[in-house]
Amino acid sequence: METMQGGRENAIYRKGNLISRPASYWTMTIHLLLTYLHSRGFTACPKAVGIEKGKEWVSYVEGETDNYPLIGNIASVSALQSAAKMLRDMHDASEGFLKQYQNETLHWMLPPRTPQEVICHGDFMPYNVALHGEFVVGVFDFDTAHPAPRVWDVAFSVYGWAPFKTDEHDKMGCLEQQIQRAKLFCDAYGCSRLEREELVEVMTHRLSALVDYMRGVAAQGDDRFQANLEDCHHTAYLNDIEYLRKHRQVITLGLLG
Repeated sequence: METMQGGRENAIYRKGNLISRPASYWTMTIHLLLTYLHSRGFTACPKAVGIEKGKEWVSYVEGETDNYPLIGNIASVSALQSAAKMLRDMHDASEGFLKQYQNETLHWMLPPRTPQEVICHGDFMPYNVALHGEFVVGVFDFDTAHPAPRVWDVAFSVYGWAPFKTDEHDKMGCLEQQIQRAKLFCDAYGCSRLEREELVEVMTHRLSALVDYMRGVAAQGDDRFQANLEDCHHTAYLNDIEYLRKHRQVITLGLLG
């Protein structure tokens, strides 16, 4: 089997058209979600195949993958807009999931948030999509999926695709260019005026929730998150929160313009 590049070192493998990943307590729920999305016509995500001996099996999502810094096809306007449209399609397809499984006990990695409008991906970032040329054609790694308002997912996605990042390795463009890309994402998704007005605030709340989650899981003894904190990964998010707060007004005006 081929070892895949990903967030878990030496833990994700490809065998033909299948991917093997470590299963967790939320995996069964995610497999129900993936199957539901496919049944509603959203086929850009993996197909759930099964769970066996502590491993989950899903179909391989064809396409090129990338990561920060955003260079080349992943940095294109076409990739940005096609990503936003895919996120909208995924959200729309997920709307009836909770109703269909209202009598099931569902488990999520991240805590659900109200109002539970859709199932959010939770990490719809450039490193979790597949490209064909300049167009996003697939999305994977649904571990962080959870019920929440649309804007909760849109905000985190805009943060990552603009990107409103301050780290020297991750940042791209000046503030004006970031705002332009954020507006293009919102336009392609179809964000309302209200969603645009609250987007920066939701971005900061989402990043704060991420830092709190990292600290909480690390405190419970998780080696990966302990290592992330030791490497100061959370510091980058805290710096980005300050960046967003500092420029909140101009970003919001740009999103509404």
